[in-house]
Amino acid sequence: MIRTIAVEGYRSLRHLVVGLGTLTVVTGPNGSGKTSVYRALRLLADLTRDGALSSLAREGGLRSALHAGPWTGERVSLRLGFADDDLSYAVDLGMPQPPTPFPLDPEVKSEVVWAGPHLRAGAVLADRKGPRVRIRDRDGELVVAPWQVRAHESLVATLADPAEAPELYAIREQARRWRFYDHVRTDADAPARRPGVATFTPVLAADGADLAAALLTIQRVGVAQTLDSAVDAAFPGCTLQVGEDADGGCRLTLDQPGVRRPLGVAELSDGTVRFLLLAAALLSPRPPALLVLNEPEASLHPSLMPALAALVADAATRSQVVVVTHSGELVRALRADADLLELHKDGGATGVVGSLAFEGPEWSWPRR
Repeated sequence: MIRTIAVEGYRSLRHLVVGLGTLTVVTGPNGSGKTSVYRALRLLADLTRDGALSSLAREGGLRSALHAGPWTGERVSLRLGFADDDLSYAVDLGMPQPPTPFPLDPEVKSEVVWAGPHLRAGAVLADRKGPRVRIRDRDGELVVAPWQVRAHESLVATLADPAEAPELYAIREQARRWRFYDHVRTDADAPARRPGVATFTPVLAADGADLAAALLTIQRVGVAQTLDSAVDAAFPGCTLQVGEDADGGCRLTLDQPGVRRPLGVAELSDGTVRFLLLAAALLSPRPPALLVLNEPEASLHPSLMPALAALVADAATRSQVVVVTHSGELVRALRADADLLELHKDGGATGVVGSLAFEGPEWSWPRR
């Protein structure tokens, strides 16, 4: 389980080191830094899974992503990391040195993977400073690897042979078990409103295109009773039906009290479709190691927050869950089961209500 997330120099996150529990709710007013926390988690996942520094380019490059407040003489850098019970990771990104053909891409100044939650010399499994990489050999000694990495590439991106650097393979596979859902479309042309194919779908796609198949999978091999109870709690008296056509198509309908025929997904309200998408994500028969939901309350009436909170709390028995929300109703519904991180902004920098600027879990950044 991820114990600590650390971010330094990213947008409003001047210096943020926070602990995560089994279920963590990140909240605060508009502009307090909730979106920055979510984006930092996404960026950290992209870097760890496949070394995707291009994620920063899509944000306008490192210069656009850097903290905009005063730096008080320190080096300008963006640092990200997480501490896990088993494997932990940190990366230090800096401005590219001219001349460079890709000015939006940052340079990786240092990276390190270590065992356990605390960085210390004896726990380092792999590291890099500039192009030089060190890995543990068969005798457990840190030795310089026979390969180097480019300045614009993450250490993880260069991994070709898992047998040569199993610790890098392990950290990459660990991050690939993280799952993110952020404002999945529910408009009239949304992929979730289209008929699907009746195939085994244990994980809802990021765009919700396989909603019908994901719900069918939950009904057939998952927790059908929990799904039915969630739909009834959210929409009293309603029954969800997911059927398979003769040609293998998959369609979902909702039976509603007082309505003479079931309504197809194309006829349902945005809020109803969003709740079904969240149910499909939270009841996945293949739960992720980490599930992150960004503003799941969008398009939902406040009366649905207790039903959504029950699904989130249930998911937290199988996965570590982070919910980023500004819904007071959802926060209140989850408060008894969650660790609460309430954000505020002071002088352009995001902080946690009740904590001083450098309070938080133990954390050390690797040296350049």
